[in-house]
Amino acid sequence: MRLSSFLAVFRPALPLILGLSLGCSLSLLMVSWTQDTVDSCRDDLGNGRLFLGRGDALRDSRDGGDNEDFQPRIIPYHKDPNKPHKKVLRTRYIHTELGIRERLLVGVLTSRVTLNTLAVAVNRTVAHHFHRTFFFTGLRSPKIPHGMSVIAHGDDRPVWLMYETVRHLHQHHASDYDWFFLAQDDTYMQADRLSELVGHLSAGQDLYMGRAEEFIGGEEKARYCHGGYGYLLSRSLLARLHVRPDEWLGRCIIDYLGLSCVEVHQEMTYRYFELGKNADPEREDSPPFKNAFTVHPVTEPNLMYRLHKRFSQIELERTYGQIQQLQMQINNLSDLTPEGRTGVTWPIGINPPFKPRTRFEVINWEYFTEEHIYSCVDSSPKCEIRGADHADVAAVLDIAVERLNERYQPQLRFQKRRLLNGYRRFDPTRGMEYMLDLALEAYTQKGHSQVIVKRVNLLRPLSAVEIIPMPYVTEATRVQVILPVTAQDQDYVSNFLDMYVMNTLDTHDNVLLTFLFIYDPFDAQRVSQTDVFAGVKAMIGEVEKRYGDVKIPWISVKTEVPSQVKLMDIISKKHPVDTLFFLASVWTEVNADFLNRCRMNAISNWQVFFPIHFQEYNPAVVYRDQQPSAASSSFASESLRDGHFDRHVFDEACFYNADYMTARTKMAADILDNEELLESMDVYDIFVRYSGLHVFRAVEPALIQKYVRRVCNPRFSEDIYHRCVLSNLEGLGSRSHLAMALFEQEQANST
Repeated sequence: MRLSSFLAVFRPALPLILGLSLGCSLSLLMVSWTQDTVDSCRDDLGNGRLFLGRGDALRDSRDGGDNEDFQPRIIPYHKDPNKPHKKVLRTRYIHTELGIRERLLVGVLTSRVTLNTLAVAVNRTVAHHFHRTFFFTGLRSPKIPHGMSVIAHGDDRPVWLMYETVRHLHQHHASDYDWFFLAQDDTYMQADRLSELVGHLSAGQDLYMGRAEEFIGGEEKARYCHGGYGYLLSRSLLARLHVRPDEWLGRCIIDYLGLSCVEVHQEMTYRYFELGKNADPEREDSPPFKNAFTVHPVTEPNLMYRLHKRFSQIELERTYGQIQQLQMQINNLSDLTPEGRTGVTWPIGINPPFKPRTRFEVINWEYFTEEHIYSCVDSSPKCEIRGADHADVAAVLDIAVERLNERYQPQLRFQKRRLLNGYRRFDPTRGMEYMLDLALEAYTQKGHSQVIVKRVNLLRPLSAVEIIPMPYVTEATRVQVILPVTAQDQDYVSNFLDMYVMNTLDTHDNVLLTFLFIYDPFDAQRVSQTDVFAGVKAMIGEVEKRYGDVKIPWISVKTEVPSQVKLMDIISKKHPVDTLFFLASVWTEVNADFLNRCRMNAISNWQVFFPIHFQEYNPAVVYRDQQPSAASSSFASESLRDGHFDRHVFDEACFYNADYMTARTKMAADILDNEELLESMDVYDIFVRYSGLHVFRAVEPALIQKYVRRVCNPRFSEDIYHRCVLSNLEGLGSRSHLAMALFEQEQANST
């Protein structure tokens, strides 16, 4: 039984660690940046900033009264032989069965005026650090910011907004989270520290925590939590809180639960900082500011971004300081090990290099210069370094020179002349390793200079492995296969139908097929006299006659330019929104293995799947005059020999109709300004630009196509036409096949 599915992701860490081959090793870290009077209680109430709470007398019992350890209790199991056995119903996810909840949900109270300014700033700076963040507003803004979970209550009154927010959290999320943090959109939150705070608190106790404020007049001993600095509510408190709309929400906690706002609980202190007028975050250096969980008030979005940058710098400095302390401790403790300090690997604290057990496990080094790399994807001996590889090499060279200057200044200052030799390899146990031979201009304090050569070693270590939960999918989903056919393609339909019948109809797979006949204007005019697709329709009729319960519908379309997007618009309107489409081509060989992967990799409202099929080479080039035997052909198909994965073709795709319709809706505004946009894009472009979903593009060994020379339509966009031409050229044969064909041709011409 599938309880849940997960995706493991390795992310390279930001630091680059460098060592010098000078008889000693040096571990260095990189920090880089890429940029883009007291208010009255009545005023706070009017702005919706009060969340009230009761009794300082109860705080002592809250902090220290229930701290005894929990003892395990064994529940014996006795099976009654007189009762019939009942089948145990298991939950879909293991965390549901074990009662595991997420730690923290964050709610941000915003308004129609600030939803597109301050709320967007909160979303961009800290929302992605929390498991779930909701933005609660009274009246919905005409334009909702993309990528934000906005909930409108329909009333802008502050007290009503707060009441509806707590009621929504209680009804919809009380059983899914241990802690609930509420704050205003003019509050900057330090996400990591808030997560660390709730990680040290017991979720089973009632807690109302934040900046404690006195009530009007200070007559009551109980205090409420100031909304501007945020406040923390435990799940148990939320479950006991049954608020009524005719009461002050803050006093509900005091009157009904007898709890007052606290700033210290279980030796954990809620730290906050009040930002002064015209304050500069870059110059704030006080301990209360550096240790704050929240900062208030934040008057404009730009200030929110500056605060986020400043706190990110503070966290990076602390992290690097902790790393250096750990390295010193490891180095000191190494004296107690049998190997001593000689057994400490470089860099300290990073896994040692992978040690191959056989020659087949040796990790190869890639040689590169500043212009070329000598390990290419297409097996070429040399290719131009570009894109991400070029940026990676440039960054490594800059960091190497920067670290050398940090080590030797002020005695020496280095300037890069050129890279003599560069080597790199990816070690899955530690990260990307680099070895650089640099020609450097070394300057002394007196102004003398000399060109020297130094070798440096660098490491870009891997960070911790992340487990990303994926939505539940099943292999029982029905797949709707869509097959567009033009007059030039109908000769290949017979083979497609044979494979479809054998792999789906004979096996009773949950698959449906729809043909899409594409007529050009000339053929459409004389369809009543001569139908160019009459032969294909006859083959469909034979299949339906052979399988009495099978119906294969077709749709006829007239167009001069068979744009993939225009065709999908027609198909999409004729199917339910929960339909799983497999957009195929006449050269596709449908089989059960691929259909199952189509079901697993296409996830509604999460992911679309564009497989890269395996294209066989031109047999006239590969085998020339000697056609392969049946045995060799079978072996070739099993091991995917004599072909390649065609990364230039995007014809096949698996996606849900609802996801396509959502992406097309977002594209509607652009079409009004440019009607030719539909002909210049395919379905892949639609999902990449407008869906916001994860576009999964991967090789698919179960999707094999025979060699065919495609007809490239020059009326499509330049990019689509260029991809078609490249697919035809690279599909002729491998470099060795083409070289052998040219060699034999030259020999024949010479004789």
